[in-house]
Amino acid sequence: MMHEAPAIDGCAITSKGTTMPGHSSRGNLEKAQTEQNIAYIRQMLGELGAVARNEKADMLCYLIEMAYLEAGDVLAGTRPLNVVKMNVVKSAR
Repeated sequence: MMHEAPAIDGCAITSKGTTMPGHSSRGNLEKAQTEQNIAYIRQMLGELGAVARNEKADMLCYLIEMAYLEAGDVLAGTRPLNVVKMNVVKSAR
């Protein structure tokens, strides 16, 4: 499944639907709920980005964009959902 990166213009964030890879084949209800929650967060961040842009709040715009991209990466499976667990596993090796 190919995922497109969101288009970001200043704080104008737009994207096509992005989903976490592999959840449908697992049939995992909990994974599906997590995906929906992250997608919702990402959608709200897009709306907050528009508000920040209209207010010319550059730092808020930047931070919202970073969170929006992070949520997209989690949905695409290129970043872990929980970084703390990832670091504990790496340090145990």
